[in-house]
Amino acid sequence: MKLASLFRREPVPALSYDRDRLEPVIRCSICNGEQTAGFRNRQTGRFEEVMLIRSDQDLREFMRRYGITEAPEKIY
Repeated sequence: MKLASLFRREPVPALSYDRDRLEPVIRCSICNGEQTAGFRNRQTGRFEEVMLIRSDQDLREFMRRYGITEAPEKIY
């Protein structure tokens, strides 16, 4: 493994999700304000965590990675 490949940022391929069954949401903690991006099952309401959101850049990356065009709903 080359050392240079460790520090080079590889493009992340676009991921997909079942848009009929899942909806993108941001889960926010009311205690400490931590935000987690993921998907909520429309039928069961179960939340599946995908990534931690620490900044606006993280949110933009989540939206880009999954092809989300409008801001996800925040749930508490």
